[in-house]
Amino acid sequence: MNPKKPFLGLLQRRQCIVPTWRGWLLLLLGIGLTGLFIVRNLYGFLAVNDPLPGDILVIEGWSPDNVIEGAAEDFRKAQYKRVCLTGGPIDFGNAMREHRTYAEYAKAVCVKLGLPAEVLHAIPAPGVEKDRSYASALALRQWLRENAATDAKINIAGNGAHSRRTRLIYEKALGTGVRIGISNEPERTFDPKRWWASSQGFRIVMDETIAYTYARFFFSPKLPQP
Repeated sequence: MNPKKPFLGLLQRRQCIVPTWRGWLLLLLGIGLTGLFIVRNLYGFLAVNDPLPGDILVIEGWSPDNVIEGAAEDFRKAQYKRVCLTGGPIDFGNAMREHRTYAEYAKAVCVKLGLPAEVLHAIPAPGVEKDRSYASALALRQWLRENAATDAKINIAGNGAHSRRTRLIYEKALGTGVRIGISNEPERTFDPKRWWASSQGFRIVMDETIAYTYARFFFSPKLPQP
């Protein structure tokens, strides 16, 4: 066999540069620091706070009480023109069943919090097995069309680590031409700076990381366009 052309000339030898132990150490250090940076900033990325006050404040009816309360306070400070409450049917057996939909429940809560009833608009969404936020966003889009408000500035009441995905879903449903902001209410159930230190924080952030990745890169709307 010709040493210059091993294996009948089908293969050839080439020099390959590999890291020394110092190089491997530096590489592992870089990976570790990058991972640490991502972990420490992951919640902040998901819990985006980018408000756009002005015309319409959107509150998802299934949001926790502190989010609805924070949105009501935001309404008083920013002087929105209208508040749109979204959400589909309330599950059978739920204590809030009397309101039929989360949109109507959120409206009732806002009235109790002192918001004027004339600015509150409950926009129920149809019952769906998945993609609830997208169904709610489609219902909002239809309402905007019917009320000649397709060029209005929209600000969503954000819910912690769910916020970035929520805004993304509404952007997909309403279209890129609609201006959408989001106001994030401070987290109360765990420390956002050390989310990994509690089981609830870890579960929420991990779940939302997976859900946001799916919504950003793989979500293909299946619901009918109104």
